[in-house]
Amino acid sequence: MNKKVKYIDWGLTDYQEAWDKQESIFNETVALKTQNRTENTDLETPNYLIFNEHPHVYTLGKSGKSENLLLDEQGLVAKQATYHKINRGGDITYHGPGQIVGYPILDLDNFFTDIHLYLRTLEEAVILTLADYGIKAGRYEGFTGVWLDADNEKARKICAMGVRCSRWVTMHGFAFNVNADLAYFKNIVPCGIDDKDVTSMQRELGRELDMEEVKTKLKNHIAVLFGMNLI
Repeated sequence: MNKKVKYIDWGLTDYQEAWDKQESIFNETVALKTQNRTENTDLETPNYLIFNEHPHVYTLGKSGKSENLLLDEQGLVAKQATYHKINRGGDITYHGPGQIVGYPILDLDNFFTDIHLYLRTLEEAVILTLADYGIKAGRYEGFTGVWLDADNEKARKICAMGVRCSRWVTMHGFAFNVNADLAYFKNIVPCGIDDKDVTSMQRELGRELDMEEVKTKLKNHIAVLFGMNLI
C-alpha cells in the first residue's frame, strides 16, 4: 500500500479549471487500477491532497435540488458568482475566497476501503484543527460535515462535505469556512438544510485567520489520521 501523498496548493483557482484537473488525476488513477486488474500488474497508485480557494461559486451535487439556489442568472452576475451542477454527492453549497476547499484524490486501497470512515476521518481532522484554536466542534447526527453546538438550537455548520468515489478512488471533498464571506450562503439553502446557520472561524473568533497557518494545521491532522507520508 502506497502511503505517500503529494500535497499541492493550487491557490485561488477557477472552479471549472479545478474540476477538470481533478477529473484528469482521478481518471488516470482509476485507469491505472483497471490496468492492474486486467493485466495482473502491480503498479503503484498515486495519492494527492489538494487545497485551493475558488472565486465565488455555487455547486449542486447529484442529489441536490436546483431550487435550493435562490438566484437567477442576473442575480449570479450581480454577485459575481458562477453555478455548476457536478458529480459529487450532496446538495448545494458555496465556495469562495477565505474558504479552504480540500480535494483528497486518494486510492483508498492504500488506506482503508470504507467511505463512511473516510468521511468521518476528514471530519475529525477539521474538528482537531478547530480545537487548536479553542473552537469546540463535532458532528450532527444524520448530517455530514462539521458543526458547532450540534446538540442545541444554535447548531451551525462550519465545514461541508461532498465526495465522489469510484473503484475506491476519491475526488471532491470538503469546504472549510475560515474567513469566508458568509453573506453568500444567504443566496442558497445550504446543503438543502433550511433551518440551520452557517459559520466561519473568523465569525466565531472575531478576527481574521492566517489561511496558511490553518492549512498547515489541517493538512498535518489529515496526514496523521490517515497515516500519510506527505510529500
